[in-house]
Amino acid sequence: MTIHESAEDYLEMILVLSRRLPAVRSIDIATEMHFSRPSVSVAMKNFRENGYITVDDDGHIKLTESGREIAERTYERHRLLTSLLVGIGVDEKTAREDACKIEHDISPLTFEKLTELSKKLKENI
Repeated sequence: MTIHESAEDYLEMILVLSRRLPAVRSIDIATEMHFSRPSVSVAMKNFRENGYITVDDDGHIKLTESGREIAERTYERHRLLTSLLVGIGVDEKTAREDACKIEHDISPLTFEKLTELSKKLKENI
């Protein structure tokens, strides 16, 4: 399965919700992302079939190792980009929205350099 932007967003949301809730269900994802339940169900079926999540008999969704790797990488990019954008004066809401767009297209090299820049900036504070 090729991981597209929407798939990264779903996996990232499962990660975020799993840190906030005792159990993640499709309805939680649909509510948080403002998607229809059928759309989320189709996506979860695809993720399950491709080994990115597991779903137990109660409908609780958990990331597999490969799903967690993608989610963590996406979330790490999101957090760093949001922080940098806020740091240069972008309001929090806009920074989060823009970070979500950028996180999917940024190259590994550029992200590495932004991470280095962020560390240097923190050292100078």
